Amino acid sequence: MQLQISPSMRHVTVFPGKGVRDFIKVKVTSRKLSYKVVFYSLLFVTFLLRFVFVLTAIDTIEGETECSSLGCVGKKLGPRIWGRRLESTKVPEEIYRVLEEGEIEEPEPGSDIPQTLEDFVAEMKNNISDAKTFALRLKAMISLLERRTRTAKIQEYLYRHVASASIPKQLHCLALRLAQEHSTNSGARLQLPAPARVPALVDPSLHHFVLASDNVLAAAVVAASLVANSLQPSSIVLHVITDRKTYAPMQAWFSLHPLEPAVIEVKGLHHFEWFTRGRVPVMEAMEKDRAARSQFRGGSSAIIADASEKPVVVAAKLQALSPKYQSVMNHIRIHLPELFPSLNKVVFLDDDVVIQADLSPLWDIDLQGKVNGAVETCRGADKFVMSKKFKNYLNFSHPLISKSFDPNECAWAYGMNIFDLDAWRKTNISLTYHHWLQKNLKSDLSLWQLGTLPPGLIAFHGHVHIIDPYWHMLGLGYQENTTIADVEKAAVIHFNGRAKPWLDIAFPQLRPLWTKYLNFSDKFIRGCNIRA
Repeated sequence: MQLQISPSMRHVTVFPGKGVRDFIKVKVTSRKLSYKVVFYSLLFVTFLLRFVFVLTAIDTIEGETECSSLGCVGKKLGPRIWGRRLESTKVPEEIYRVLEEGEIEEPEPGSDIPQTLEDFVAEMKNNISDAKTFALRLKAMISLLERRTRTAKIQEYLYRHVASASIPKQLHCLALRLAQEHSTNSGARLQLPAPARVPALVDPSLHHFVLASDNVLAAAVVAASLVANSLQPSSIVLHVITDRKTYAPMQAWFSLHPLEPAVIEVKGLHHFEWFTRGRVPVMEAMEKDRAARSQFRGGSSAIIADASEKPVVVAAKLQALSPKYQSVMNHIRIHLPELFPSLNKVVFLDDDVVIQADLSPLWDIDLQGKVNGAVETCRGADKFVMSKKFKNYLNFSHPLISKSFDPNECAWAYGMNIFDLDAWRKTNISLTYHHWLQKNLKSDLSLWQLGTLPPGLIAFHGHVHIIDPYWHMLGLGYQENTTIADVEKAAVIHFNGRAKPWLDIAFPQLRPLWTKYLNFSDKFIRGCNIRA
């Protein structure tokens, strides 16, 4: 390329090469600016701006990662073009070092630690601070807020524990009134079922349901919802099992509130000869379990006093103190073959469920030789509820558990289970259950902490047939994420968790699903001030 300037400085000619005609010929004049100069000047400026934009954009996008050759140019030139320092795009290492250090000391009462984000921002604006001071003040504020959050969480868990473990005065009133009615009113002492319906109790062609409960109001809802949603209520036989102290109120309720044509039987544990005749392993285990928990746990005050425990661990330990886990009603299902020797199949129901559909199709399910038909709890759209595996219930840090089971094996649900009693009698499920209860006691309750499901997972291992999740929806007693539309599609909904529907801590939008089966004009319900 050649550049030729005329002697008069009026013409500038650019030659791209030898033997080629003029490429650019610009006439320079002091009076008039050529349009070609303007055009090519704008073209050059446009190219320059695009080049600068690409450099700065790459500098921003690539961040801290290894950059390309063009990007590296952008990293070096971009900040300088705009008057920035390279260090301004990075978080100082000093901040990382301070934040990664151990816990800071407990702040003194009345200390000047920022209480809110607004206080912190105002302090940083008013005081010129280096990176270390910034990080120390930020860490102190976050640590203070974390301690306050932990305290509030633990207080919430403690209050929920007290509320769920206590008997509401309305339920206590109902039991007392029904007990009085049982003693003064012959109509409250009717034989259940009537003599003409007694043969139905051992008729295997009928649909037999078992409900073990010491809560009259809860049992009333389960029974009412079961019969109300049945397409053939005359085929239903409901066996209600309760303890000695609740037998009279339970008998009085179902005597005065018949659910014909369904057959209702109410029996206390003291009515079963085998249960009172000799030593019952589950009863012995429960007595030892109660004694071990009282010593091992140290009560709720000792649990919340441990400042090193995470709130979720504190919640689990508080839940382990719940009377539910020390109630024989929670363990009695392991004796179903002995309780009903003449039956070959039953459906067991917890007292915190509500039936919303006809359950007769459960008898048509082929269990394929298995003992327990149950819903899996590790697969489903609701990850909060349907994410339970063996590792969520059993302590796999203990060698007895880790060498016997797979931590990622899917768990299943208690609360609505089909039991093939004929198949059960051919196994050693009950003995296995008692064996592992004793092992847990000998290991200071270190194999698992809560209730009957962990030993149930062990005892029924290999004997479970998975059924459609439509039959059993869980979690309504410990979360409110499930929508009403989803709940209404389930055959059985389960209020497992602390927020039972008969308690004040129940979730308001879910409670009507339970209360709809109560008659609030009933004299006993109204007299004890039980409201929707």
